[in-house]
Amino acid sequence: MPKSPISPSTVIDRNTLTALLLITLVLILTPYYIDLVSPPPQQIDYDLVERDPNTEIGARNYVDTKTEKSTLVDFGFESQLKLEEKTITVESDLYIAKISSSCGGSILSYKIKDHLTADSNYVNLITEDNENNLLLGFKNLDGDDVFIKNGWVQNDLIDSLYLFDETYTLSYTNTHRGKNITKTLTFYPDAFLVEIDTDLTSISNNVFANTYSLGWVGGLPTTEKDTVGEATFFGAYLYQGDELLDIKVGQGENFSNDYRGQTDWVAARSKYFVVSLVDKSKNQIIGSSISATFENRELYDLAIDLKTTKPTSVSLYLGPLEYERIKSLEIGLEKIMNFGWVIIRPIAKGILWVLKSMHAFVPNYGVILIIFSIMVKLLVYPLTKKSYQSTQAMQAIQPEINTLREKHKNNPTKLNQATMELYKKKGVNPLGACFPMLLQMPLLISLFTVFRSTIELRGEPFVFWITDLSAPDIIFYLPFKIPIYGDYVCALPILMALSMYAQQKMMSVSGGPQQEQQKLMQYFMMAFFFLLFNSFPSGLNLYYTLFNVLTIAQQKITGTGPASQHPGT
Repeated sequence: MPKSPISPSTVIDRNTLTALLLITLVLILTPYYIDLVSPPPQQIDYDLVERDPNTEIGARNYVDTKTEKSTLVDFGFESQLKLEEKTITVESDLYIAKISSSCGGSILSYKIKDHLTADSNYVNLITEDNENNLLLGFKNLDGDDVFIKNGWVQNDLIDSLYLFDETYTLSYTNTHRGKNITKTLTFYPDAFLVEIDTDLTSISNNVFANTYSLGWVGGLPTTEKDTVGEATFFGAYLYQGDELLDIKVGQGENFSNDYRGQTDWVAARSKYFVVSLVDKSKNQIIGSSISATFENRELYDLAIDLKTTKPTSVSLYLGPLEYERIKSLEIGLEKIMNFGWVIIRPIAKGILWVLKSMHAFVPNYGVILIIFSIMVKLLVYPLTKKSYQSTQAMQAIQPEINTLREKHKNNPTKLNQATMELYKKKGVNPLGACFPMLLQMPLLISLFTVFRSTIELRGEPFVFWITDLSAPDIIFYLPFKIPIYGDYVCALPILMALSMYAQQKMMSVSGGPQQEQQKLMQYFMMAFFFLLFNSFPSGLNLYYTLFNVLTIAQQKITGTGPASQHPGT
């Protein structure tokens, strides 16, 4: 008779207790899964990173520009003139983007149509923190920082357009002593990509080291109601030489560093979204820089270094962290997604693939979880059946073990020998109940990873009060906060704990010296999981509740398990 992977039998022997303690330990640590299941960040020896002070025009300069601390150097650019800002709105089935002539096409607003905020508006990936984006900067021959922010002329006369099945290119021109520099932005109707083409060849002789930077200031904004939980996912990334560098700052910390050499991409992410500057042809980005601050929240600034001696073309990805979508870019950007330890990753990816495949036929992810729980129940049936059989075998010989303990209570060595002989004689494996449960732990952790961090479940409703399967199913808030539990009450954790108690009650053996111990363990497990699971995503709680209910139904139908041997329970 199968049982839930999180609900071991309450018949307490040494092996079952060992399994229970191990499972409990994993679940206690699960909410801190960033430390538990995430691959550790790359350890960078910054003293070994090559730096060239002569070409240091990267992200740290853009931080100053954002905070208005630096002065735009008069380089003879008509760009320093305050021309009237013009805007154009580019819309597709995927997004609504508002583009300004400032900075030669900075993005003032970028709304994702398929994802809503808590107040039912489109998620907007641009705020005042990152609106000075796609800014060009370089050093002149005197070593002064120059940022080409103003004076761009928008060559398009329209103020809005809708992309159906064709791309559209916005073009901007700026002038330096009669020499034009250009910048174009190409938008796609079916992708969250913007192709950025720049031509600074006409002024190359006036640019120090023939190198300029394209910057993205301010990373990404918060988009979720649970800003504390969302903040654990914020960070910046650099992919260079087939190595992924992972950068994250803590409260009150600052970070800034430059990286020389060919770079595939730099990126900054939130929980569900990512911005990335990508080398389109994989031979143009000659260096990059990342800077970060954490005052009120984390802010990550990115910049890539390009040559002025020839026109350049790079890509901007600004959109959702959808695994298949970003993997299709074939640049390795999916590496920033957290699927856990190496042993967990294939399982988590497989679960995500199954859920998405089912969603092509079943529109409601809640219904999908019901079907999925049945599939998992059938999948783990051999393991749980083996576990029950081992538990029953241990129960059957328990009186003989008790006799041996009494007989050899003063001789532990003799007791161990006699016990092992009894196991061998009866064909009982003392680890038989423990091992099948432990085999299911990778599945448990994989499920938690998928439900906690994949965008596919974000904002997906089920029925009634369950409006977001990626968040707790809160029914009301408390006027105070309870340690471990929180300051809100969810319905599904209550139902999950009750189903667990019912399942354990069915597994209990009436009478005997262990009955009181079993009752205490039942109450403890119900209370423990109720407290722990209150902060978990409702999709995860729904799955485990369904799994427990299916286990109870299976026990009733098959009439197997310890309870079946004791009809009086």
